[in-house]
Amino acid sequence: MLTLKHLSYHPPASQTAILQSINLQVAPQQLGLIIGPSGSGKSTLLEILAGLVERTSGGVFWRDQELIPLQLQQLSGLVFQFPERHFCGSSILEELRLGHPELTADRIEQALSEVGLTHLSLHTSPNSLSGGQQRRLAFAVQLIRQPHLLLLDEPTAGLDWSMRQQLVSLLAKLKTHWSLLVVSHDAGELVDIADQCWTLQQGELAAVSPETLKAQTERSPLVTG
Repeated sequence: MLTLKHLSYHPPASQTAILQSINLQVAPQQLGLIIGPSGSGKSTLLEILAGLVERTSGGVFWRDQELIPLQLQQLSGLVFQFPERHFCGSSILEELRLGHPELTADRIEQALSEVGLTHLSLHTSPNSLSGGQQRRLAFAVQLIRQPHLLLLDEPTAGLDWSMRQQLVSLLAKLKTHWSLLVVSHDAGELVDIADQCWTLQQGELAAVSPETLKAQTERSPLVTG
């Protein structure tokens, strides 16, 4: 279980804290969804949980053990917004093996199976894939690392309705094996598969039930990007 206790982030160059006393828990095999507008601190929170940014105060715990940034890097797999823009490999195989030259064929097959890409040739260029396939490949790149926690920043951004639906179905499948924490500016279809939801406004996190968030979203958009 992922637990955050009074986590805050206040960089020296900022007059105010970007994140203020964040508390949350995400249980194993559950999807937590954080909704907030641009600039609310969503991406910063994920970067802290991925061990890329050091928190100012508070604690991050996994199964009651407090973790330092290096341990968080080993625990978590972070998929940035528009991850396909960061592909470096000339083929699916090369993309998966970046930083992992020792990967076995079984590990590669397993990761691609998890995201539904086993029908593609490993020699296919990532740039030739559809938008939905590229997003799935980005997930596979992180799953290769076998993280305990998958962190997703705006996973449906830039996809059309059909691809968003497919991606939401994939996330529902992935949460049967991993803990997922997703941040987005729009609840959209993601709220239908969320086990826990929060809103993030000006660095402050507030819990809200998926049912309440869905009702609010249907009445009028909670936030805009």
